[in-house]
Amino acid sequence: MRSCTFFQYSSVLLLIMLIGSDSYAQRIIAYEKYMKDIVQATSMVMIHDVVNPPAASRFYAYSLLGAYEIMASQKKDIVPLTSLNTGFGPVMVPKNEVYDYQVAALLTILLTAQEILPSGYMLEEKINSFTTTLLKEGLTVEQLNQAKMIADTVTKQVLRQASQDNYAKLSALRRYRPLKGDAYWYPTPPGYMEGIEPNWNIIRPVFLDSCSQFTPMEPVVYSNDPNSSFYKMTDEVYRTVNNLTEEQKLIASFWDCNPFAINTSGHMMIGFKKISPGGHWMGITSIAADKANLDLGRSITAHALVAFTLMDAFISCWDEKYRSNRIRPETVINRLIDKRWQPLLQTPPFPEYTSGHSVISTAAAEVLSFLFGDSFQFTDDTEIIFDLPKRDFPSFRYAAQEAAISRLYGGIHYRDAIEAGQDQGGKLGRFIVGRLKLAGVRSLR
Repeated sequence: MRSCTFFQYSSVLLLIMLIGSDSYAQRIIAYEKYMKDIVQATSMVMIHDVVNPPAASRFYAYSLLGAYEIMASQKKDIVPLTSLNTGFGPVMVPKNEVYDYQVAALLTILLTAQEILPSGYMLEEKINSFTTTLLKEGLTVEQLNQAKMIADTVTKQVLRQASQDNYAKLSALRRYRPLKGDAYWYPTPPGYMEGIEPNWNIIRPVFLDSCSQFTPMEPVVYSNDPNSSFYKMTDEVYRTVNNLTEEQKLIASFWDCNPFAINTSGHMMIGFKKISPGGHWMGITSIAADKANLDLGRSITAHALVAFTLMDAFISCWDEKYRSNRIRPETVINRLIDKRWQPLLQTPPFPEYTSGHSVISTAAAEVLSFLFGDSFQFTDDTEIIFDLPKRDFPSFRYAAQEAAISRLYGGIHYRDAIEAGQDQGGKLGRFIVGRLKLAGVRSLR
């Protein structure tokens, strides 16, 4: 397994007021060095653990939950979770007149991730480095201890909520067993991994009323008849991959985001650790917050709301995946058209319909468009660590459309799964935006 260095970040400066013993003292800190570095650190642990995409979205959501509530307790322009009508319970932030709430919020992200991630212990060095740097920059020991106390108290409440969202029940539930019949999903080469998270629809959602609130239309019915709609869709995948342009290959690779990638060399299999699809959109959120020069409170707001959206999007998508349980193009093409054919991208280990990239990207783009604007231009550099060039996008929705069609270029989705996934994610995203507006959340720009 190879390790990766995640975000490359710039030194955008932000003034933060720190509370002194007698008066407010001003210090200049590198905003990116703190917020983006902390998001990067949690993402690196997920890459190390090969966290699957739905689980990664959950980890992001809980890691940011407490920090969001700390900010909401101090800033009137941040709407508390109780007003957002979410599936989360209330998080009580102790009243304390002398602590630095911004330090407490950042510490809460790290402490929560440290406890909730399988290899969260790896964040101990990051926490020590962060606090040591703060002391060198002028934070007093008393101020740091007060911030730690608040962060510890909030983190314990978040972990208590996380323990009650049904995640702990997953390990005791029945694993996926392939169904008999040509239409149903079956593990694919090279790893032939079993289905990932077949019971994810029991996880408690954030904004959704239920996992099936935005159930998409039924997929095109399987058929091996060359004149059928399904066969024609399959043939489209086959022909598309066989005739890809260099730009289409680049687009497919840029949005690959497969934590389960395996390369074979003779009898040896080599795993490559990659960022999850949700992690890619968290990276885009950091890029947008950087470009918009958001203060820490608004940056945490953006990251938290996108993380909550991603969590719901995966719950909604995975509910459909294991209901329709549809077979992947690779299996059908090998069976009916070309037994030696391989997709450009490695087929992920779960059913095909709907496209997860389409659902989560479209949903995230709707929320980001609300927060930053419909025509927010940005340069996405999250894939530089995988030797892929930066890509420029005129809007979040444009990026989401590219992420969706990339799955056809990669040879791992049929067109109806992509289009139905976009519709599913769009409805979910607009629903969340409606809830945010109703609660009084406003654009961050």
